[in-house]
This record gives sequence, structure tokens and C-alpha cells, in this order.
Amino acid sequence: MMEPILEVLALKAGYGSSQILFDITFNVYDGECVCLLGRNGMGKTTTMRSVLGLTRRLGGSVRFRGRDLGRTSGFEVARLGISLVPEDRRIFADLTVEENLRVADARGEWTLSRIYALFPELQEFATRKGGLLSGGQQQMLTIARSLMTSPRLLLLDEPSEGIAPIVVQRLRDQIRELKRSGLTLVLAEQSLAFCLAVSDRVVVLEKGHVRYSGTTSAFSSDAALQKKLLGVGH
Repeated sequence: MMEPILEVLALKAGYGSSQILFDITFNVYDGECVCLLGRNGMGKTTTMRSVLGLTRRLGGSVRFRGRDLGRTSGFEVARLGISLVPEDRRIFADLTVEENLRVADARGEWTLSRIYALFPELQEFATRKGGLLSGGQQQMLTIARSLMTSPRLLLLDEPSEGIAPIVVQRLRDQIRELKRSGLTLVLAEQSLAFCLAVSDRVVVLEKGHVRYSGTTSAFSSDAALQKKLLGVGH
């Protein structure tokens, strides 16, 4: 059987004296998109940060391409091929779009021309400062900047949050295109519709626990389960 590219096993994590995650377990296989789904404050962002080592792990393990990341710094994890698109974007507001991209250029498979082919708007505004972009454009720039590091695994934290619906549609199509290109993706999302539109498998978190793990198609067809876990119907 194919080995997972990312293995999260019984992961526990927290901040200070507060434990946030309790035995989080899931795998991600090469070329697929897995969505961590759940309402706000259920542990999605903490899971992402814990994979990278940015939040203190209290137990369990994280393995990437067979390597245990237990003693690996966030910087080293990034060099191994994991890149995070954070919810708060963190672009360089005083740099132009193109300067933001060039800062992250690892001279790998993702080039400026390839980025601009996927995100035409970024090419249109290449000389505009990042701080003058709309929220949706800033989100695209953040994703594009992460791609410039040529990651093997891309983590996206709430990519559709706070973005106009028309831009969410474009972003959905761009994430689908990334998946078609062979990139492995993990999304943390509150939006059920966005998650179902782009992912292969769903992991639902509730109060730091995994409450469901299965295929997107199975979860999509079970309105009662969606109501129970998320308080919404599809």
C-alpha cells in the first residue's frame, strides 16, 4: 500500500498550560487534498501549526515523507518541503506583488511565469504594493508566495475566510488546478461548501478531537452528520 506523505498520529498540543488538541490522527497521501473541517475554535489552526512545530506538541508524532518531525524546527520543516499559507496572510505591504514573490523564490519548479499563469490578477498588479491589494488579491499573493518555495505539501489555513464570493469561486478553481498539477494539499476550513468543492477527504474536528474522518463524497451525502457535527445542512 502507498505510504502517506504526512502522518499525524495521536497528536496532542496546546498553549501554556492549556491543551487544545487531543489525540489527533490522520494521514495525507501524495497528490490528494484533505480538508480539516470544523467550526471556529475547534483546533484546525492549532493542528496546522503543530504539524509545522510552531505550536508546542505535548505528545504523539508527526511524520513527513517518513521522517519524524519531533525535533525539527519550523525553519527546517519548511526546507523539507512543507509550506503554510496562514490565515492572517502576512504579506510585505510595502513591497510590490512581484517583490513579494521574488523574496520567496527557491528557483524550483514554480517560476514567476507559472505563478502568473495560475493567478493572472497578480501579473496585472505586479508593480502594485501588497498593502494596496484587496483581501482576495492578498490571499492569492500569499498562496503564490508559498508556491514560490516549491513545496511538496501546502497547508492553507482558512483560505476562503473574509473574501468576496466571486473571488472565493476563483480561488476554489485555482486550488483545484494546484491539485491537478500533483501538489498535495491540506486545508483548514469553516466553509462546508468550499471544503466539499476541493477536497478528496474530510477530517472534522470538534473541541480538539477528530469526530469524523472519511471521503468527501460520503460526508457530502450525509446531511444528518453535517448537521450533528457542524450545525449546518448541505
